[in-house]
Amino acid sequence: MAANSAYLSHPFKTSVISSSLAIAMGLSLAPQAMADDSELANIERLEVHGQQTENRNTLGSAENLLKGQGVDFSEAGGVSALPILNGMMGDRIKVLVDGADITASCANQMNPPLSYISANQITTAEVIAGVSPVSAGGDNIAGVIKVSSLNPKFGESDSIKWNSGDISTGYRSVSDTLLLGTNATVASKNISLSYQGAYEDANSYKDGNGDKVIDTLYRAQNHALTAAWRDETQQVAIKLTHQNIPFQGFANQYMDMTDNKSYGALARYQLKLDDDGEFSAQFNWHGVKHEMGFFTPEKTGKMPMNTEGDDYSYQLHWRLPMGDDSTLLIGQEFYSYQLDDVWPAVPGTMMAPNDYININDGERRRAAVYGEWQQDLSPSWWLSAGVRFEYVTTNTGEVQAYSDMPMMGMPNMDAAAAQAFNELDRERNDDLIDATLLARYQLSANQQLEFGLARKNRAPNLYERYSWGRGTMATTMIGWYGDGNGYVGNPDLKPETAHTLSAAYKYNGDSWQVSTTAWYTAVTDYIDAEVIGSFNRTSSADGKRNILQFTNLDANLYGARFNALYQFAETSTGKWQVLGKVNVTRGERDEGNEPLYQIKPLQTELALQHQLGNWENSLSWQWVATKDRVDERRLENETDSYSLLNLNSSMKWQDLTVTFAVNNLFDSYYELPLGGVSVAEFKADNTNSFNQIAGAGRSFELSASYAF
Repeated sequence: MAANSAYLSHPFKTSVISSSLAIAMGLSLAPQAMADDSELANIERLEVHGQQTENRNTLGSAENLLKGQGVDFSEAGGVSALPILNGMMGDRIKVLVDGADITASCANQMNPPLSYISANQITTAEVIAGVSPVSAGGDNIAGVIKVSSLNPKFGESDSIKWNSGDISTGYRSVSDTLLLGTNATVASKNISLSYQGAYEDANSYKDGNGDKVIDTLYRAQNHALTAAWRDETQQVAIKLTHQNIPFQGFANQYMDMTDNKSYGALARYQLKLDDDGEFSAQFNWHGVKHEMGFFTPEKTGKMPMNTEGDDYSYQLHWRLPMGDDSTLLIGQEFYSYQLDDVWPAVPGTMMAPNDYININDGERRRAAVYGEWQQDLSPSWWLSAGVRFEYVTTNTGEVQAYSDMPMMGMPNMDAAAAQAFNELDRERNDDLIDATLLARYQLSANQQLEFGLARKNRAPNLYERYSWGRGTMATTMIGWYGDGNGYVGNPDLKPETAHTLSAAYKYNGDSWQVSTTAWYTAVTDYIDAEVIGSFNRTSSADGKRNILQFTNLDANLYGARFNALYQFAETSTGKWQVLGKVNVTRGERDEGNEPLYQIKPLQTELALQHQLGNWENSLSWQWVATKDRVDERRLENETDSYSLLNLNSSMKWQDLTVTFAVNNLFDSYYELPLGGVSVAEFKADNTNSFNQIAGAGRSFELSASYAF
């Protein structure tokens, strides 16, 4: 039995099985096998990974596709929510888009990797939480999310002809959102040319009380062109991407996105070696020009912030069979990220006469090598062990404040901080060693036990290390937590080191499918924050916020998930089944057992599902418990428990698919436990305090997709 090659997914026929690579989270109860028409598809092998889904023309952001796979999100802009796995968010998760590592080039992480691809462009998505193999990616402690759109389709003719295409449109009433998407491919036996596009335009949505949740409007479009060539043993693909977001509101930040233009290029080469081995090489570039400011009367102000970032990388991977029962995966990778973050002066204000230079020629480079061995020890036991080494170096140039002069007779904290920062030796080097041990035991034909043990590391990002400002305005421009606080960097931060232990049980019967998972992660040098000051722009105590500096401490996170699917009837009226989910996560600091920030409370879901031919229906009830364990350092709000009822119906007729949904059927009011505070609401009326952002009210949603 051949083993996994996590980096070569699309050109080869794939059979998906449950795996210990994903035992740190609940697995998909109905994973789908995927295949294409490549001549390389004669290589039959097992693709070992976590939850995977095949996109069915879902419109909107990638968030809509991944929530169904157990990924939580820290709500931010409409297309820029930050994923959360096992209670950890942001850079602690390695997000790979077509294998490319894209860095968020923003002090508020307004342009995270998943914001650069729309759901209708994604052909497959994989989620590997906690104990992810070293071949899946490094520089993370929470897991890996891999989304792929690069899946060339080839035809049977010697000449280039029309292959396939689709066009989709959708509407959401709660935010007056219009969604459009299209895919088109022409191909021959050896050549494939395709285009993917998406457009989304939304106003600010309304909550369950019918009130507008201000500053949640946005507009975004994504485009991708792909060309591929193949013969019997090799394949070459080139992909060009472009994104344009002219505006995106961030209710939980002091600034908004006023422009985000990016371009990307990817080249991938795949080769079938002798003895069923494989080699792949990939080269990536992604560049972005990002601007922050104010564009809507829903949150006013006058301040520009300009950021430019470039990611360059290459990956070389080999899959080498070592006999009938074992496989060796080896790889060498290099990543280079460059960042400039400048806040232009605003004449006639305190933000003058100089440009504020926040990050000057910042760079973060990673060089990595890994080896991973996979072995079938017996018909019942499968084992994988891997080691990965990364050398990470960061550095940045000198900076400057808006002014070197005292501010209104007071000491200029930013000027003093800039001088101290410029006198530092700012280069930092880190050695990261990851190791994973994964095992799967087949109890019977329909029962599995899975175990995993991992040591994983993440080096600090540029903002965590090099954000140097100390004044209230400067610090509140830093941070991706949506908490209204201000943040200061720490050049002496150590890398985070996480040790994770996890176990899972799976049962797949005729009527029942059950999976349950438990995991525990101990993090040494967890990058958290300590309070170094406070500020209050109002005369009310409710207006207080903290200034925090990034620091290392130790933390523990643990949790469990339970999923069950029961088919209770299959008659002339269709197939009927019930789906149930329970998810609990805890996270706390070692010292004093203080809760960590943004840990989601207990969540359950119960759904009644029905299918009759091409007609599918679902009625789901979701309940989220009270959130009363909150981070006092960040002045995190508690939230009440709530429940939502959602209805979905989809009908496919020949090449047309129509979907109708009603989300939050009873128009319930609730606050988002992971949404952060509404800075926009506070700025509009500071007597409101820093209230938690409310979730969306009842929304009637209609979408249609036509394949041609």
